[in-house]
Amino acid sequence: MLKIKGLHVYYGLIEGLKGVDFHIEEHEIVTLIGSNGAGKTSTLGAIVNSVKTKGEVEFFGANISKLPTHKIIQRGIALVPEGRKVFINLTIEENLRMGAYNNDENFERMRDRMYELFPRLKERCAQLAGTMSGGEQQMLAIARALMGEPKLLMLDEPSLGLAPKIVGELFDTITRLRSEGITILLVEQNAFAALKVADRAYVLENGKVVLSDAASNLLHNAEIKKRYLGG
Repeated sequence: MLKIKGLHVYYGLIEGLKGVDFHIEEHEIVTLIGSNGAGKTSTLGAIVNSVKTKGEVEFFGANISKLPTHKIIQRGIALVPEGRKVFINLTIEENLRMGAYNNDENFERMRDRMYELFPRLKERCAQLAGTMSGGEQQMLAIARALMGEPKLLMLDEPSLGLAPKIVGELFDTITRLRSEGITILLVEQNAFAALKVADRAYVLENGKVVLSDAASNLLHNAEIKKRYLGG
């Protein structure tokens, strides 16, 4: 589905990614783990061409690395950014409509699906997004991304700043989305939670992939436990 080949990312003279290779198959959850500054968010930005890059990004066999970001999104890739970035002065329903700008003819069907997936959004559909809790805003950010019916959903630090109970609900939702046929690329500081739901994982250090394996294997890898799982 998605193949990354020799990916480099540049911020001026600083090289954020240094020749990253990885792939994602349909209906997988793949997670990128690593410390702050390892290159996880840069990888997501490179896939949607929002940062300066060199290398190839293939999506269903087509090289999309030179396409503008909006064209990449139209092909079926959606990104939920770190910090949620909901439109705080718009209502929940208005945020969902913004997410359906490429899929307006299916707005009502997808809105109803999002309200089924996230019942709390339906209860508060006329509420301004800026008055919602962090967990509710994260639900909205994911729902907004799904309004375009993407084939690949990329999540950047979705559990950041959320209460443990909400984090559990969030990862249950991620698992449910995969069961409904959505492929997910997950960037997550909570490596334990990410590895619990993922099929495969890549470990990034200093802009390079240093290890890849089945997520279940990495959960029991002594070095991964020591570095990222608290022992």
